[in-house]
Amino acid sequence: MHISVHGATIYAYTGGKAFDPAKPTAIFIHGVLCDHSVWALQSRYMANHGWNVLAIDLPGHCKSSGKAPASVEEAATFIGDLMDAAGLQKAALIGHSWGSLIAMQAAAQLKDRVSHLALVGTAYPMKVSPALLDSAIKAPDAAIRMINVFSRATLAPPNGAGSWVFDAGQALGRRVLASNKDTNLLHTGFSACDNYAGGEAAMAALTCPVLFALGKEDQMTPAKAAKGLIDAAKAADKRVTVAMLPSGHNQMTEAPDETLFAIRDFLAR
Repeated sequence: MHISVHGATIYAYTGGKAFDPAKPTAIFIHGVLCDHSVWALQSRYMANHGWNVLAIDLPGHCKSSGKAPASVEEAATFIGDLMDAAGLQKAALIGHSWGSLIAMQAAAQLKDRVSHLALVGTAYPMKVSPALLDSAIKAPDAAIRMINVFSRATLAPPNGAGSWVFDAGQALGRRVLASNKDTNLLHTGFSACDNYAGGEAAMAALTCPVLFALGKEDQMTPAKAAKGLIDAAKAADKRVTVAMLPSGHNQMTEAPDETLFAIRDFLAR
């Protein structure tokens, strides 16, 4: 499905089902150097079980045109614009990694227009090492390999058992990077994560329940790095659910069923 947002054509995977604004809607938001395909299992399941699904490519990524967002706040504003363009008064937001920050900021801005907020592989602050930011510019292919090494749990190491997961992650990163000739999506996305400073304020402003779906073996956004957000949510009397998943940072592919069930059960509440 394609949605026109301020002159840009935005691609959204609907799980093979016709989009019906009258149904409850879940918007799936990917992370850095990813696209809608990372949510393949989870989005398709929800689309076949009573939900509208919009698993998007962010602007300037793969099948979506427009300028790639350079900050979490810019991307969050886009989510509201997307909902307006699609005729949605309310939606659940599900985001992974950078997408989790985007979803959280969007939920803070949109208030009651967000029914549920699911943060998968999140952390705050989501700092990125200077070496990785530098490599994103000078040696992006090496940076993509580095990301995939640290994004995977040891059950799927490079050049070993499960290496197809590692290789598939690298191939996706290269494809997304090549999809935009004007913007280095790797450096831009990681810079947006590194610069974001609105986590506590966003969490305090939420009006919806929150799910934290965290990988037990996550080295990119370790589960302990979400503690500040979890504590802030509880302190603000938000309805908080924490799910610990048997995975590294790529929860949707390393623990697909567990990630799906955590999201499914949360949205059913």
